[in-house]
Amino acid sequence: MAPFLSSLRLFIRTNAFLCLLLLYLVLVLLGAVVFSAVERPVEEELRAEVQQVWSSFLKENPCVEEEKLKEVVRRMLTAHQRDVPVLKEDEEQCQGFTSSLYFVIVTLTTMGSDSSTPKSEEAKLFCIFYCTLGIPLTLFLLTVFSKLLLPILTHAPIHVLHVLLGLPYAEAALLHALLLSVLVLSLLFILPALLVILLEPNWSFLDALFFCFLTLSTVGEGGDTLGRSWNPGARETLELLTTCYLVVGLVVLITFKDTVLQVPQVCSVLRLLSGPQYAELEGLNLNELTLSECEDEPQYSQSICTISSTPLHRLNSQTEELAADMELHTTRMSSDS
Repeated sequence: MAPFLSSLRLFIRTNAFLCLLLLYLVLVLLGAVVFSAVERPVEEELRAEVQQVWSSFLKENPCVEEEKLKEVVRRMLTAHQRDVPVLKEDEEQCQGFTSSLYFVIVTLTTMGSDSSTPKSEEAKLFCIFYCTLGIPLTLFLLTVFSKLLLPILTHAPIHVLHVLLGLPYAEAALLHALLLSVLVLSLLFILPALLVILLEPNWSFLDALFFCFLTLSTVGEGGDTLGRSWNPGARETLELLTTCYLVVGLVVLITFKDTVLQVPQVCSVLRLLSGPQYAELEGLNLNELTLSECEDEPQYSQSICTISSTPLHRLNSQTEELAADMELHTTRMSSDS
């Protein structure tokens, strides 16, 4: 049993990346199976309820043609999914500047929105070229903001834990990452979810937390849109606040990711999962690399005589002359004494 475990451990170490890839594929398949098993009964139940309402309506209104009713419902659902007001009392909820700004932010941050999508051909064409330039620039700016926050949120606390409190650097970095994770979870997920419950009393805490998670993970808003039934002014304010929440949250999450990557234990795991090629690259001597660090003392892999511009025979003659002078000086000192 012991030789088998030793061989298995050696195989995992030498093929860590392959094992990680297989584990990821198993995770994807498991997620598909779970979602299919959990969501299908709910979908079938909703479909049965809608079918019952549909049949009852046609029985109570025999003069209505089923095909025309299907066409009307289909058009209304399409407009509703695109967040286009179709009822007379909702005519004021048209696309304003704040809604357009919200669409730009959720698009450039790759979050997207089911309700905010271009309707015209011109807007779709402009969106293609606009996002081609805007998405890389947005990701670059988010990374720059994260680098600016890194000394404040990461380096300074680790320095306090390491120097002032006397903790080893590895333990200080790990403790800081754990504390920062609790802070991020509280300020970016728990607290906003509680605020969402206050804004939408019909939502549960899980619905609000799910909304916050989908927003900051740039997955999307999902089926529930916050403030869908609000008046236009309040909804524009909510979209502006959601935009600020998304941008600030992404910067903090990128900073948190960089903080976790500085933990020595995490770096060790990454080196293990990167495969033997990365380990061999790290194990190379600086003398074997073309690019060396100029700040350190130069390390020569060859003897001085081979890299000197003075020929070898001249060095030998100079060495003999110096030895003869030293011997003559020693003889004079002996005769004087």
